[in-house]
Amino acid sequence: MRVRALIADDEPVARAGLRHMLAGITWVETIGEAADGLAAVEAINTLRPELLFLDIQMPGLVGTEVLSRVSCQPHVVFTTAYAQHAVTAFELGALDYLLKPFGPERLQVTLERVRAVLGEPAGQPALDRLQEALSSGPMSRLFVRSAGSVIPLAVESVLRFEARGDYVAAYAGGARHLLHLSLNRLEARLDPKRFVRIHRAHIVNLDRVTAFRPVGKGRLVAELSDGTHLPVGRSRAQELRGLPI
Repeated sequence: MRVRALIADDEPVARAGLRHMLAGITWVETIGEAADGLAAVEAINTLRPELLFLDIQMPGLVGTEVLSRVSCQPHVVFTTAYAQHAVTAFELGALDYLLKPFGPERLQVTLERVRAVLGEPAGQPALDRLQEALSSGPMSRLFVRSAGSVIPLAVESVLRFEARGDYVAAYAGGARHLLHLSLNRLEARLDPKRFVRIHRAHIVNLDRVTAFRPVGKGRLVAELSDGTHLPVGRSRAQELRGLPI
């Protein structure tokens, strides 16, 4: 069974390039294209694709508006030429974000992720992810992979974040979720009243800190509610001594 796909992008070259790459994918059939937001809504409602490649910013309507006006909810792969949109919601090891320009290898990775979730409920979570990513305020949710699915994770439920190479590990509910982004980028989207960077590799949820304990001259350790002990950087120790826990 072939998956019916629609391309919505205001750049003719981008549409042509993606159409050409999809032509080599045996299980995908490109059924239409749209060059602006209003045309995308009409095409989606008329053709009812199972898979939608949607540019985040197009004339007429932006991606969130397109998804809020359609009568069906296809699986969505967001595309954009703007790196600043590549925030947590899309590159958390998830399935639906492409930064232009991209080639066949990067597209194949995304298609494998899409194929893995075909048959799962689609729609509103994709709209939620786009709204979350474009928001300028603190994130309330992350989207993480669990048992082959992409699920929402309330940020307030996260005990701590830890940098691990090219990834960040989020610890919540006794589980560890790997997020494909930097700790610096994540820190910029967290509520600073709740989450504090205590070390170059650690951000903690202050609601889950039971104590900052001295362990030597000028040094502190953060003790968390699950019994974890984390080092506090020297440059942060003095400031953290005055935080209410």
